[in-house]
Amino acid sequence: MEQDVRFLHASSFGAAAGAYAEHRPDYAPAAVRWALNSAPGPRVLDLGAGTGKLTGVLVALGADVIAIEPDPAMLTELRRALPTVRALPGSAEAIPLPDGSVDAVLAGNALHWFDMAVAGPGIARVLAPGGILAGLWNVMDDRVDWVAGLERVSGSAAIGPRDTFSRWRAATAGLHLPETDVAARFGSPEQAEFPHGQRRTADSLVATLATRAGMLVMPEQQREATLGRIRAYLASRPETTSGEFALPMLTGVLRVRQR
Repeated sequence: MEQDVRFLHASSFGAAAGAYAEHRPDYAPAAVRWALNSAPGPRVLDLGAGTGKLTGVLVALGADVIAIEPDPAMLTELRRALPTVRALPGSAEAIPLPDGSVDAVLAGNALHWFDMAVAGPGIARVLAPGGILAGLWNVMDDRVDWVAGLERVSGSAAIGPRDTFSRWRAATAGLHLPETDVAARFGSPEQAEFPHGQRRTADSLVATLATRAGMLVMPEQQREATLGRIRAYLASRPETTSGEFALPMLTGVLRVRQR
């Protein structure tokens, strides 16, 4: 049942691929540099690449990037935005690359969707010796008062769990499933977080939250009611009522090295 729910959420983004490409943030360059810092070379697989939000940062940092994405609509947006990047259909559970062909595998807001019992050995297969696997997650910084208030009125479907880092910290467990040999293939995880932000208006922030998986699978009437509460809250806050503002964010990183 849990796996069915995960698949439903993970497969929901294609219907909103254009909005995802327009409204989702990129990743803090410092976070991406840290994720790659221990990689033995420049060849990077962006796995579950979506519309290329992480891919674009990797390209700007000079990495030799291959992007893999299972959803055709998301892949179309990625190819439109980054036509020079090699972008292939595929998934974390079926990676269409040769053994030892990349020095790092990165996943932006995607690692928690992977079935690591299947994906873990496949990721280990395509990594070169000593290669890096890293997950990156953009989250709103709910240490800021108005962001914490937004979380309260929005609910978990739009913002995520109350501890906004629980997903990426809990992802450590996904790398050590006892029924697989993934734990033996990778060393101990390292974690870091980096300040990030995104210029938004009230309307564009509502549009961003509407691309969250929990919102996309919500019944229409419930979704509209939730978005209505968010609009009303943003209209009530001085930080978000006067045109463009900076949305406080953090990019969290979980990194492990293949033994």
